[in-house]
Amino acid sequence: MSESRLSVQLYTVRDAIAANLSDAVTRLSAIGFTQVEPYDFVARADEYRAAFDATGITAPSAHAQLVGQDLEPIFSAAAKLGIATVIDPHIAEDRWTSRELIAGVAADLNGFAKVAADHGLSVGYHNHAFELENVIDGVPGLEILAEYLDPSVRLEVDTYWAAVGGQDPAALLKRLGDRVGLLHVKDGPVNKDNKAQVAVGAGAMPVADAIAAAPNALLVVELDDFDGDVFVAITDSLAWFTARGLK
Repeated sequence: MSESRLSVQLYTVRDAIAANLSDAVTRLSAIGFTQVEPYDFVARADEYRAAFDATGITAPSAHAQLVGQDLEPIFSAAAKLGIATVIDPHIAEDRWTSRELIAGVAADLNGFAKVAADHGLSVGYHNHAFELENVIDGVPGLEILAEYLDPSVRLEVDTYWAAVGGQDPAALLKRLGDRVGLLHVKDGPVNKDNKAQVAVGAGAMPVADAIAAAPNALLVVELDDFDGDVFVAITDSLAWFTARGLK
């Protein structure tokens, strides 16, 4: 990983990726990003490799569905792209309703981690709102998951969805501590309307507090959707980070 703490989730610019992957990565590089977080990268690994080589961009992390999948192609493609951590972005909501079920989720992730280690990789998990909305004996599901995870499994806490799920992001991050290796940083009115999301610093999220609570985490900018030019929102987000010395 480079010295930068900042990355950007490529799902944010998925339309541009679909139209021309190389051009989209080049545009992000021109904006000032040196790291990205790919999604759905296995089938397009060669294209990503060429785009990264052309721009100098790296991908310390990436998203890929792991549950129920053949792991070898995923981890082989990740290794080819220099990805260090492959993050499962969504495990079904009905598996977060009891401690026993959540322990099963952890067992899956721990098993994936053993396979990943053979490729020199680690695995992680990225939350949405429901892992925080499901509270069992006073403990949010994501925190229960952390109790059962092998230390090698990293959490990528989506600070926005944690807030939507009813948790104070900074307090949650402090409780999770070193379990957290990455943050998804986004902003907006803190509701489930994806199109209402805005550039980092332009919404209602306590972004600075969340970042301060996880001082060693990689910061991944993301907008799930945006009612406007998403590249403008990304550029404005980068300016917010740069002004605070977080680039």
